[in-house]
Amino acid sequence: MASQTVSAVPKVVIVGAGFGGLRVAQALRRAHVQVTVIDRRNHHVFQPLLYEVATADISPADISAPIRSVLRRQRNAEVILGEVTRVDVKQQQVLVETLPGERTIPYDYLVLATGAQHGYFGHDDWEPFAPGLKSIPDATTIRQKVLLAFEAAEIESDPEKQQALLTFIVVGGGPTGVEMTGAIAGLAHKSIVRDFRHISPQSSRILLVEAGPRILATFPESLARKAEKALEHQGAEVKTGAAVEEVDECGVVIKGERVPAKTVIWAAGVKASPAGRWLGAEMDRAGRVLVERDLTVPGHPEIFVIGDTASVTGQAKPLPGVAQVAMQQGHFAAEIIRRRLAGDTTQKVFHYRDKGNLATVGRSFAIADIGPFKLSGFVAWVVWLTVHIFYLIGFRNRVLVMLQWAWVYFTYQRGARLIPGSVSEEHERSRSASRP
Repeated sequence: MASQTVSAVPKVVIVGAGFGGLRVAQALRRAHVQVTVIDRRNHHVFQPLLYEVATADISPADISAPIRSVLRRQRNAEVILGEVTRVDVKQQQVLVETLPGERTIPYDYLVLATGAQHGYFGHDDWEPFAPGLKSIPDATTIRQKVLLAFEAAEIESDPEKQQALLTFIVVGGGPTGVEMTGAIAGLAHKSIVRDFRHISPQSSRILLVEAGPRILATFPESLARKAEKALEHQGAEVKTGAAVEEVDECGVVIKGERVPAKTVIWAAGVKASPAGRWLGAEMDRAGRVLVERDLTVPGHPEIFVIGDTASVTGQAKPLPGVAQVAMQQGHFAAEIIRRRLAGDTTQKVFHYRDKGNLATVGRSFAIADIGPFKLSGFVAWVVWLTVHIFYLIGFRNRVLVMLQWAWVYFTYQRGARLIPGSVSEEHERSRSASRP
C-alpha cells in the first residue's frame, strides 16, 4: 500500500451514501479512524420504493433521510456535501467540488460506493423522452409526467392525441419495470377513476416492454409467469421479445411498429458511475471497475470499490444490482479495514449470501424467491411489505410508510398527487426536451 497520510488517526473516505457507503461508515463506528462521507446529495434514499414516489403512493420524504441525521451519533464520522471530480491515487487524495469551491481530501483508505446511472445502450438521446428512476428528482419528474398526462387528456378533444396521452410505456421487465407498471395500472384503474369528467382513466393503456424472452429473468420462470398474469389481470399489457428501436417525443418504435405515447419510463438498463475513470482503472463494458476478490482495485489495496460500481474478478457473472449486495460488500470492506489497522494482512475473499428476491405487482400481489420457498400472491406481498419496512431508515419513515400503505390499501386514494410548478413551466420544459 502507498505510504499513509501523516495523521494521528487513519482517514477513511467514503464516496456515496447509498446502502453500501452507509454500511461501511456505520460498521467503522467503533474503529480508531476518521470517517468522511462524501455525497452530492444531502440525503440517503431508499431506492426500492422510488417507484411509489413516482406513482404518488408516498411522499419523497418518507423514503429519505438526511445523511447527517443518520450519522449524527457517530463521533468519528463527518459528512461533506459535494461532487467528486477526480481521485489522485498517487497522492491519495480526493478532489471534491463543494459549495465554497474545490476541496482536496486526503485518505488512507478510500471506498467508492457511487452506484449506477441510467444506461440507454448507446442511445443517450432517448433520455429526455424516457426518464429513468434512480433518485428523488427522477421519481418526482416521472410523477409529474404521469399526472400531467391525465390532466392534458382531460381537455384534449382529438381522440388520437388523447389516446397517446393515456398510453404509458415502461421499458424493461426487471423488478423496477414490473413494479412501476403495476403501480401505474393501480393509479389509472383504481385510484383516480372518479376524478375526471371527460376521460375514463380505466381506458389507459399501460404497456411493459421487455427485449428478453420473459420478464423478471432473475426469478424462477414459474414466478415470472404468475407476475405476468397478475399484471394482465390489473389491466396492463406485457410484450416480451420486443426490443425498443426508437424513442422520441411522440412515442416508441417496437419491432418496427410505432406506438404513440406521451409517457415513456426507462427501466431497461444501467451503467456504472464514472468512478473507474477517476481511478484510471480497468473496467468492464458496463463501466464497472474490475476489482480483486477482496473488492480492492488491482495494485491499490487501499482503494475499495463496492456495489453497482464494482465487478468482482473471477465470478461467472456480475452480482445483481440490489441493496443486499452493496450492504454485504460494505460490511466486508469495513471488516478488511479494521483487520489491517490491527495488523492482520490475511487475504480475505468476499462471498455474497443471496437472501432471496422479492417483487411486488400492484395491490396485494407479490412474488418471493427465498431459498427453497417460492411464494406468490398475498402472503408474498406481506413478506415484501415486512422486508421493506424493516430496511427503511428511521422509525418516523417506517411509521409514515405503513400508514400511507394502509390508507392506499383501504381507500384506493393516493395522498402524494401533487404537481409542482405551473403550466407555463411545463411548456418550457417540453420545448427544451424537444430541442436538438
